[in-house]
Amino acid sequence: MYHVEISPKAFKQMRKIPMDDRKAILSAVKTLKNWPDCRNVKRLEDRDDYRLRVGDFRAFFTVGSETITVEEIRRRNERTY
Repeated sequence: MYHVEISPKAFKQMRKIPMDDRKAILSAVKTLKNWPDCRNVKRLEDRDDYRLRVGDFRAFFTVGSETITVEEIRRRNERTY
């Protein structure tokens, strides 16, 4: 079982997201504890991180030996990746 951390940058981005979407994102991020048995997760090409899809939002995270760190949370658009 992994420990999930949210970076200060991602935490700041979360504060700008509407409350209903924020709850959905936090619920999805909690499921990352069961890594690698997670849904809506994809490894990004040419990068060392992953993305978690939650509706119109994407949570980008890295996986360490015992810790998963959510680095960034952004709304999906043509410049997200």
